[in-house]
Amino acid sequence: MKYDAIIIGSGPNGLAAGIRLAQEGLSVKIFEKEDTIGGGTRTLELTQPGFHHDICSAIHPLAKASPFLKSLPLKDYGLEWIQPEVPVAHPLDDQPSGALFRSFDKTVSYLQEEDKSNYAHSFAPFLEKWDELLTDILAPFSLIPNHPLKMAQFGLQALRSANGFTKRFKSTQTRALFAGLAAHGIMPFDATATAAIGLVLGITAHTVGWPYPKGGSHAITKAMAGYFESLGGEIETGVEITSVQELPDTKTILFNNTPQQILNIAGEKLPQSYAKKLQRYEYGQGVFKLDFALSEPIPWKDELCQKAGTVHVGGTFEEIATSEEQTANGKHADKPYVLVAQQSLGDESRAPDNKHTGWAYCHVPNGSTEDMTEPIISQIERFAPGFRDCIIEGHAMHTQDMQAYNPNYIGGDINGGRADITQLFTRPAGLFDPYHIPKTNMYIASSSTPPGGGVHGMCGYHAAESVLGRL
Repeated sequence: MKYDAIIIGSGPNGLAAGIRLAQEGLSVKIFEKEDTIGGGTRTLELTQPGFHHDICSAIHPLAKASPFLKSLPLKDYGLEWIQPEVPVAHPLDDQPSGALFRSFDKTVSYLQEEDKSNYAHSFAPFLEKWDELLTDILAPFSLIPNHPLKMAQFGLQALRSANGFTKRFKSTQTRALFAGLAAHGIMPFDATATAAIGLVLGITAHTVGWPYPKGGSHAITKAMAGYFESLGGEIETGVEITSVQELPDTKTILFNNTPQQILNIAGEKLPQSYAKKLQRYEYGQGVFKLDFALSEPIPWKDELCQKAGTVHVGGTFEEIATSEEQTANGKHADKPYVLVAQQSLGDESRAPDNKHTGWAYCHVPNGSTEDMTEPIISQIERFAPGFRDCIIEGHAMHTQDMQAYNPNYIGGDINGGRADITQLFTRPAGLFDPYHIPKTNMYIASSSTPPGGGVHGMCGYHAAESVLGRL
């Protein structure tokens, strides 16, 4: 059988590409190396039976806000969002935690008096039209924005470094809160455009929240797969594609893979000049991941943290900036910035009765095999005394474990490549159409294309649009 398109990889971007093509009546088949679909959204019992842990992504503001994903009937295929009472909290040693609430007004009223006005001026202009603006933000740089003036206004803020942007805030609390948001970019804070992810995540907290799927992150891709198959799409798991020559006859091939894998799979099929560009593509820092089976909820000192879906652990802005700079320079932070989530607080299906799950990771140099278990636990214990006593069992994954789990995570890089200003908009090869491999019937649909990492499916969606434009 000849297919219109074959997709390698069943992560959110691969499934998004498949759905978009199938919506137009094309025959599409997805091949997946593992026995289950999902890429970075799988959920497994990593510690003990009954404790369901998200292996990689856990909290999904961009999946909830995604212009493409929210257009799909995923609720009909089992996707149910859980909204924590407090989207984000940021504990500090000697004062109340910073926090983002769904309500913008509540957030502003909670901030220290000296930061209320600056926070409002930084975020409020984008709230009302955020859905439309996000469509432009999550589009390839080559497209003319639908809202050029508003995008220009956003760009003036977003292209600043996190260091520069945060100077507008005076209190330790607000500065730390923005540091926790900006650090999701996994970049040193003096780098250009490191304010962008902080702005996007902050605004998203006020518009759609920071929810997580009931049952685990795999619920997102299971729902996507169900809808894809309802459109006539096919998925075959347990098949590793090592060469494009192994694929059935097809008009087009889409890679939900990073440049290093595409070089291995496509080999001599790539134009030489393009292959050289892929060889120069640079990967970013890695992550060290811990999952916990817990006897009780994490005993945060601050009540807001006890209600939060996500807790950013790392202390002050200066401490987090130091941590991110150290890992960018190939060092391991003694006091790392740690992202912590405890989905079992709102989802009883995640753990046995009266028990809980814990999810945490920190940034490390690419390829690191350093055991960061103790630094992570120490940082959590710092703001939640007695946390160690709650641990029934832990499960650790260093960067090589992460890559073994998902080959897209080269050296533990969960973003599909370094997201600095030189690669953020032009990934992976600096072409006007970043998705099409020139002079071939092949396309890239992974997070190594704009808009980059995150569970939003927009890389796959735009790759599919590129295919449709040519077909």
